[in-house]
Amino acid sequence: MVLFFALLFVALAIAGATAFVIYWPLALVHLRDRHPVVRAHLGDAAFIDPRALWWLLSLRYREVRDAGFTGLATPAMLSLACIVFGLLMAGVLWLWSVAFPGIGA
Repeated sequence: MVLFFALLFVALAIAGATAFVIYWPLALVHLRDRHPVVRAHLGDAAFIDPRALWWLLSLRYREVRDAGFTGLATPAMLSLACIVFGLLMAGVLWLWSVAFPGIGA
């Protein structure tokens, strides 16, 4: 049963990844078109740059006062949080199943 829930958390991470690859590039294009200073601050490889992802995950994107951008960045942040949470919880449950093999079977 524990590994089943771990698999569900992996599914949550996959769903988050699907939403992330939709919203984050749209948000980056919006930044490129309307906020070139912020886009330059994030760098050229902002899609996979850990600093840019932390900028998104730590809600610092709200400093950009643009409703269109925050409307794209908020779902991207939520989907990134789903990826991180899903993978962490799947890892915790997998470790639980290895450490306590008889519990939750």
